[in-house]
Amino acid sequence: MKFNHIFFILMSIAVFTACSDDDPGAILSLGDASVILSPSSGSTYVLEEEKTGNTLAMFRWSPSFFGYTAGVTYTLQMDLAGNNFSEPVALATTTETSASITQGRINGVLLAKGIEEAIPVDIQVRVAASVGTNVEQLISDPISLRVTPFIVEVVFPQLQVPGSYQGWDPSNNNTVIYSRRSDNQFEGFVYFPDPGTFFKFTNGPTWDVNYGDDGANGTLDQNGADISAADPGMYRLNVNLNNFTYTIMKTDWGVIGDATPTGWDSDTDMVYNPSSRNLEVVLNLTAGGLKFRANNDWPLNFGDNSGEGFLDYDGGNIMISDPGSYRIELILHEPRYRYVITKL
Repeated sequence: MKFNHIFFILMSIAVFTACSDDDPGAILSLGDASVILSPSSGSTYVLEEEKTGNTLAMFRWSPSFFGYTAGVTYTLQMDLAGNNFSEPVALATTTETSASITQGRINGVLLAKGIEEAIPVDIQVRVAASVGTNVEQLISDPISLRVTPFIVEVVFPQLQVPGSYQGWDPSNNNTVIYSRRSDNQFEGFVYFPDPGTFFKFTNGPTWDVNYGDDGANGTLDQNGADISAADPGMYRLNVNLNNFTYTIMKTDWGVIGDATPTGWDSDTDMVYNPSSRNLEVVLNLTAGGLKFRANNDWPLNFGDNSGEGFLDYDGGNIMISDPGSYRIELILHEPRYRYVITKL
């Protein structure tokens, strides 16, 4: 009888400890996560614009079990490989254990994540199961897929930059900056040829909605005072209309790399061509790599991760295989920054 009493006491303590409501922060975490059954990890897909509405794949997974009967909500999540799902996108939310995902849906997510070339991209997909806010989600192991997107002609939202350098003309589409992700955050490079340039931002080709800065403190004010740029040159402009802030940065661009005459030790300066609106330089190049960087330093630099001629911040080296004289052009006035290297 003494043994039974001791056993009963120990069991009571265990149950009380496990089920106590005294800790409101306690989170239940029990059971088994789903397993994605199809498609198979490693599958490859080539997306086609004319098949936007077609099903890419029917995703199926096993049920998640939380240790008790509960209504489970599943979210099929996707992110680029290597991101560790730091920015997951919900492809579908359902109480079923399957979801049909179209080619257009996957393609749109890839474009929103900044994929700009029709080249194979590695992605990961996982299932997150939930039964409530006080219960920890059960997350499946991800599967890896390789997808080749199609690139559509995108009209990016733009913000006009009228000013003293172009006749205060908000309808001039040569002096604009773009929101490449359509998220009310704009960026672009504009060349101011004269010292003491004044400018503003307008939302559209008229003065109806315009922004300046009354306090010269980096905060935009509707109908505010003119913004000034003291020195002539190429400026990177960033505007965030979500919180009405902006930054302005003067940039002097150069070419650096072991393909250039001065190697990785120093830059060769580029010169602005007002006719083409490009930064240009003619150089004798050797076999090797090169990059573009601003202000003789690395915080702002461009390379090319894909080899397709489009620029990526902190991108890979641009390789030169055939020595000779080349014209190098840096094109920053378009929504997708790019470069052209032509042998002379």
